[in-house]
Amino acid sequence: MIFVEFLVKRILQGFVIIAITSCLIFTLLRVVPGDPVRLIVGGMAPDNVVEEVAEKMGLRDPILVQYGRYMGNLLTGDMGQSYLRPKSGMIAAGGEYVDPTRADMAPVWELILERVPLTLQLAASALMLALVISLPIGIAGGLNPHGWQNRLAFGMQSLFVSIPNFWLAIILILFLSVKLQLIPALGYKGFAYVILPAIVLAVEISPFIIRTLTTSLGEVMQSYFIDEAKVRGLSRQKIVFGHALRNASVPLVNLLGIQLSTLIGGVLVVEYIFDYPGLGHLTVTSVVGRDFPVIQGIAITISAVFVFINIIVDLIAYMIDPRVEL
Repeated sequence: MIFVEFLVKRILQGFVIIAITSCLIFTLLRVVPGDPVRLIVGGMAPDNVVEEVAEKMGLRDPILVQYGRYMGNLLTGDMGQSYLRPKSGMIAAGGEYVDPTRADMAPVWELILERVPLTLQLAASALMLALVISLPIGIAGGLNPHGWQNRLAFGMQSLFVSIPNFWLAIILILFLSVKLQLIPALGYKGFAYVILPAIVLAVEISPFIIRTLTTSLGEVMQSYFIDEAKVRGLSRQKIVFGHALRNASVPLVNLLGIQLSTLIGGVLVVEYIFDYPGLGHLTVTSVVGRDFPVIQGIAITISAVFVFINIIVDLIAYMIDPRVEL
């Protein structure tokens, strides 16, 4: 019964979050300077053409009217059509004019579904690599709070957090891809193209995992039940893996949920540098072209993914430690 109440509560909260996000994005896109219609029809188009296209697209209606129309369509599963991308996948270049109201423009949900698997693959790979790097360092640092292991953990997290992701991305491309030709860098033609951006993102999130695990495990090892386990004669290995890590993993699970959500929604720079065709790359190109429907669709998708991940994280934390309140 508690799970049903929890799910209903979180799903309702999720709808509220998605509605607020969509409203904010929708409003901000329309109050910032610049007319997307002018970008679509070209800077040399006469004003009467601009106004004609704007009227056909409904961009001259009041914002509340536009938002109501958009949400009505969204409830039926229609995220709208891209302003810039025909179904052929080609984007108008130079002064070419593409009518954004015609029927063969790409539906937003198709563009997003095409990119989501690639972003999920990159995010999952980066998270797994970050865990491979962080778990040994964090566990060693937490078990030896006054030893060199703890100093190493502090040094590694300080080093990683100081490295700009765009700088690391460029260095890896120049060294591993251009000079040594070991790993492909730009575009996507298979899993090999995930490696370099995954390394960059793993270095970016590893400091937070190391710090959380070191601090949490260090605190757990000072708890009274650890002393009782020692008195009962349990081996150090059983104490660490049977008791300490289980209790220290709750804040780590919460952190991993936040980091995964952040990766999915915040890989803009890395995907753009590596020309990786995920949601981040699509977001950058859509913002540059003022492609309103695509930007709105991406924001709603990321909000929904964020809500889903947080629900799963809370359930996992409750399974690890039933004392955690849902």
